[in-house]
Amino acid sequence: MISALFSNINWLAVLLGAVGYFLLGAVWYSFLFQKSWIKHAGVNMNDPNGKKGMAQIMMTSFVLMFICSIGLAILAEKLMLSGWMNGVKLGALTGICFSATAISISYIYEKRSAELHLINGAYNIVGSIIAAVIICCWH
Repeated sequence: MISALFSNINWLAVLLGAVGYFLLGAVWYSFLFQKSWIKHAGVNMNDPNGKKGMAQIMMTSFVLMFICSIGLAILAEKLMLSGWMNGVKLGALTGICFSATAISISYIYEKRSAELHLINGAYNIVGSIIAAVIICCWH
């Protein structure tokens, strides 16, 4: 049963979906929202210890994006979705209903700022859309 879920996955599309999601982060958190994210996340860019372990954090993030892309590929295959518009719809649906919702639950209890919530939530929605478009176009 479980192996049937993975039998028709295009693994190259999954990998490229994760790469697209990951590259979005480089643009999102450096060019688009760097100052606001630093302020609301409480990151101290002058702390020499702040960059320790960054390679491991980035690798772990990529693995998690790869797992997200696997889920998107399974859904796209089971729902017989193809084409960029279906990718946008699938990515938006999963990004809003799963990623942003999970982030929202945590942020409510952690009493994080609305700005940080929007920056991170929107990043995951757009990242899911990018990954889903790549997967659905290469289905």
